[in-house]
Amino acid sequence: MFDRYDAGEQAVLVHIYFTQDKDKEDLEEFESLVSSAGVEALQVVTGSRKAPHPKYFVGEGKAIEIADAVKATGASVILFDHALSPAQERNLEALCECRVVDRTGLILDIFAQRARTHEGKLQVELAQLRHMATRLVRGWTHLERQGGGIGSRGPGETQLETDRRLLRNRIMLILNRLERVEKQREQGRRSRAKADIPTVSLVGYTNAGKSTLFNQITAADVYAADQLFATLDPTLRRINVADVGETILADTVGFIRHLPHDLVAAFKATLQETRQATLLLHVIDASDLRIEENIAAVDTVLEEIEANEIPTLMVMNKIDMLDDFVPRIDRDDENMPIRVWLSAQTGDGIPLLFQALTERLSGEIAQHTLCLPPQAGRLRSRFYQLQAIEKEWMEEDGSVGLQIRMPIVDWRRLCKQEPALADYIV
Repeated sequence: MFDRYDAGEQAVLVHIYFTQDKDKEDLEEFESLVSSAGVEALQVVTGSRKAPHPKYFVGEGKAIEIADAVKATGASVILFDHALSPAQERNLEALCECRVVDRTGLILDIFAQRARTHEGKLQVELAQLRHMATRLVRGWTHLERQGGGIGSRGPGETQLETDRRLLRNRIMLILNRLERVEKQREQGRRSRAKADIPTVSLVGYTNAGKSTLFNQITAADVYAADQLFATLDPTLRRINVADVGETILADTVGFIRHLPHDLVAAFKATLQETRQATLLLHVIDASDLRIEENIAAVDTVLEEIEANEIPTLMVMNKIDMLDDFVPRIDRDDENMPIRVWLSAQTGDGIPLLFQALTERLSGEIAQHTLCLPPQAGRLRSRFYQLQAIEKEWMEEDGSVGLQIRMPIVDWRRLCKQEPALADYIV
């Protein structure tokens, strides 16, 4: 759709500091993003400004420096660590004679590479189309109107109007499909709520180790790698938590500073798992120097998707990268767990996480002594399935004595399914 230069895999990176203190970590994160996209950085151009320049974002002298860097290195794309306006992108492209991609476009490209499921691909396409819609104005410089004259008259639209209409139609089609996906997810959530099954959702900054922790807890085979946005598609698995029973664990997309708004909107269906969770596990890279800023970035996105009121348990991950650090649970004044220190890579501290989950999720516990007649063998096997039997013995008349301990919700559900159960309580 665009009359533009082809993008390539070799780039000149541009990072501008807008504060007095030059934050090297911001630049390092940008370089990680670039490497996650599979692009080779040939040169990094940095500079300082008080405010963005309206024409080039950078000053005119810096823009010429970037153009010279492109010619010297032979790069085929310029990557900016900032959000550019469509006009700034076009002006820079005209000056440097090569493709310019801003931070939002770069993140969208990574997401497009990582999407695996039908839903994930739809969400990425929606975000890309919304991003593209703002860049159509300068997309066609070579063609103002469709052909006139005998045999070549168009429907009376400019090329720009045609493109806008096609984009609008495609966006509506994707939104309708995503709505159907959302309805299916909602049905699943409703049935879990009806069955009183709690949902625990993993959230956190990108590359904090969420998928590694997810694999460690569930023995799943979710793709986990030391790169930004390794996970894109949400994965749900069942786990068993003592005194709580069956629990759903959801792995979600990682957050990042200045996460493009289009992405948050497009991934609404995925992030719904987070909004409907019983408990959030906020996974934090304990070895990261910017730990406070990463937590703040995640909190900002949680607020944006209206999930900031959900109870949260912090998981301080990667303690294997700290010196002489032992797994532990930090508690509040009421003795409730608020932080668990562990290593998802080595598995140290995982039992402590399960202990904290039990304390945070378990409500009241039902404890009863039962005397089951010989014909109630099926009921006895149900208690074994629920891992509720603490003690078992045989009575002289052939009946079975059981001492059981289980979450009150499981007990009430079983009483509804087995009305005779009340008669067996001693």
